[in-house]
Amino acid sequence: MRRVVVTGIGAITPIGIGKNEFLNSLKEGKSGIDKITRFDTTDYNVKIAGEVKDFNPLDYIDKKEAKRMDRFTQFGVAASKLAIEDSNLDIENIDQNKFGVIVGSGIGGIETLETEHEKLLEKGPGRVSPFFIPMMISNMASGRISMAFGAKGPNTTVVTACASATNAVGDAFKVIQRGDADIMITGGTEASITPMSVSGFINMKALSTRNDEPTKASRPFDKDRDGFVMGEGAGMLILEELEHALKRGAHIYAEVAGYGMSADAYHITSPAPGGEGAVRSMKNAIDDANVKIEDIDYINAHGTSTTFNDKFESMAIKSLFNEHAYKLAVSSTKSMTGHLLGAAGGIEAIVCALAIHEKFVPPTINYTTVDDDECDLDYVPNKGREQEVNYALSNSLGFGGHNASILLKKYKR
Repeated sequence: MRRVVVTGIGAITPIGIGKNEFLNSLKEGKSGIDKITRFDTTDYNVKIAGEVKDFNPLDYIDKKEAKRMDRFTQFGVAASKLAIEDSNLDIENIDQNKFGVIVGSGIGGIETLETEHEKLLEKGPGRVSPFFIPMMISNMASGRISMAFGAKGPNTTVVTACASATNAVGDAFKVIQRGDADIMITGGTEASITPMSVSGFINMKALSTRNDEPTKASRPFDKDRDGFVMGEGAGMLILEELEHALKRGAHIYAEVAGYGMSADAYHITSPAPGGEGAVRSMKNAIDDANVKIEDIDYINAHGTSTTFNDKFESMAIKSLFNEHAYKLAVSSTKSMTGHLLGAAGGIEAIVCALAIHEKFVPPTINYTTVDDDECDLDYVPNKGREQEVNYALSNSLGFGGHNASILLKKYKR
């Protein structure tokens, strides 16, 4: 079986753009949550989100092309460029037919949809942009990335709500493992901090209303959690077949060891009782890697800061890992970034690769009130720690009952 390694990282996040800024923010326990600036929130019960700051698409994309991309596609192309640069990949001298792209996005170009719908209502059908459809559709991030970097191999898009990017990374891993590609750009991108998206999540009572304390609003596993905080951005990785990476002298962050997924088959938004679907997803990833549950050192939890997710995910970890659950480091970096929805798993796979590479487990910030009744694991409260990480597991659990887990390990020749 072909081995697959992570050789490049590209991050566009609410706590930093680029690997180094993102990593430093993780180590500092920095929050990227603040007041929403992208639209007027006067009439909204929720006024906070994790916006990407200081993003200029023209730093990465030609001006004419950037104008024809929704923000989620801009994020995806930019993060891919950063990942390629980080990998020192010479895209002019590789087999482009063995170079592919799989990207996850839960919502796609909703900002474009809202903008063009407003034009339709106010000015009539003749004023809707001819670029409306190719800016809006969810597959356009992967399509644009392939065009930008000449990736002519496997190309697809995963849409499984908040599990999208983890499914994308896992699918890309399998594509390389079975020999259909040597290099894949993969991860997720999302830009849905828009009036319609925020309204929808508000009205389903999913979002935190801690508007007066934005940096403290996302508090996974804390007893006083009151909902998730929306985020935006993109996390892209370069996955590469091991021998291909070694031949070109690539730097290796970690090895992809296993991939698991499952369906709750239970409810459109609520996790299955006891997190039994998450149990099966994690077990499938561990079995795929052919390792023991005792080998796992760190779990980057889905950890959304919602009542049911944090309770049931904690139950799932205890159900699968038994006594070892209390020896695991478990943290939710959504406490810092907010919830990037379909892009979350891309950023969090990066977190796992960096945890292994840097021997550092990031914290769950804003953990102030212990929830002994429901959440009693080691959530690495408030301050990250230096720690040897040999195996790191990332969970993503999406509306519709989609569960995905990706397992990374320390690379050893």
